[in-house]
Amino acid sequence: MKRAAQKIFVLAVCIFVISITGCGQPEPPSVKKSRLIAVENMRLKKELELRNSQIERLTKLHNKQSKEQDKLLAECMQEKESWKQKAQQNIRKQVKGVFDAVMEQNAKLLEENEKLKAQIKKLQN
Repeated sequence: MKRAAQKIFVLAVCIFVISITGCGQPEPPSVKKSRLIAVENMRLKKELELRNSQIERLTKLHNKQSKEQDKLLAECMQEKESWKQKAQQNIRKQVKGVFDAVMEQNAKLLEENEKLKAQIKKLQN
């Protein structure tokens, strides 16, 4: 029984000590924690500056590449228009050549037609 009383007494003391330490106000950060927080903040600021500079560099690179692409697009469109005009000129030349040949043949046929009409009138008389 003496032993049980001792165990109960030790248990009561432990519960009392735990309740006193557990119910206290949280301690303010120590100097060491403050230094660690300050070092972490500085590291994060440097990392943020590095990311911002990378973003700025990539933005400039993107803008430069975009301008180059726009310039290439404008050159391609101009070249396309030039080829279109050359194709139209070639078609006009070919059509003109064919048209001239057709008009010449038409003139010959009209002349031959007149001659045949004259021969038919002669034969009818």
